[in-house]
Amino acid sequence: MPGGRLSHQDRLDIAAGLADGLGYAEIARQLERPTSTISREVARNGGAAGYRADHAHYATASRARRRRPAPTDGRGDSQAIEPRRAYVERFAAMMVDGGLPRMASRVLALLYTSDSRTLTAADLVRALRVSPASISKAIGYLERVGMVHREPDPVRRLQHYVIAEDVWLKAWEVSARTNHNWAATAAEGVKLVGRDTPAGERLTQMAEFFERLSEDMSGGAGFQDCLAVLAVLWEPDRAAELAARLGWPVERVTDAADYAIKASAQESAEETPRQATVREA
Repeated sequence: MPGGRLSHQDRLDIAAGLADGLGYAEIARQLERPTSTISREVARNGGAAGYRADHAHYATASRARRRRPAPTDGRGDSQAIEPRRAYVERFAAMMVDGGLPRMASRVLALLYTSDSRTLTAADLVRALRVSPASISKAIGYLERVGMVHREPDPVRRLQHYVIAEDVWLKAWEVSARTNHNWAATAAEGVKLVGRDTPAGERLTQMAEFFERLSEDMSGGAGFQDCLAVLAVLWEPDRAAELAARLGWPVERVTDAADYAIKASAQESAEETPRQATVREA
């Protein structure tokens, strides 16, 4: 209540507000607290950049610890949301097994299973019960690999995070690039130690295996060649003619051509001396 001691939920809301870039006055207004209460709380517990809700709560010796109220589905049913939370964690664990970082997996799983199209950093902090810094790091990774993008709020100073429409294609491409990097690194080792040495033989097998796996995940060399030919021969004014011949909607034809052009350009950009090294190995 206003004027009383800060609860665990209050501190989670403060951390979420800081993550969203809100000032002390705005956070205080949302919590119906004096601005001085918020500024003192943050200053005592690491400052705006280092504030951690759990640490602040349990480090405050002047108050009794309170259990955070169980989340509900909006109808007062605290049990309704628990199966979904458990599913989100199982979903995230599956992605971790596939090689995705743990926190990035939890964020992606929550975004994918949320009823809302977008979530803010504050939403993620509250739902996953982690620090704003953890969310920021996870979002940064997901943005770099193209699996999540942000949309600014037209009214408030907030960033909304959205799953990319081709998120699983992006995940596949990340995995394919990882396999290629393994192959390229192994091939460099072959040149270093010599192909005819015991270490060279092991590294050669490794390079060949991961390069083959990378090519298979990318559709194979023949598939990439087909995309390159389509990208070169594509003429937008013939989209309707091609659609009629294939029995496809025009949008499907143009989407296929766009994919071919982008894939061909990416393939050309990734053709490096390291790739040639893999082939030599």
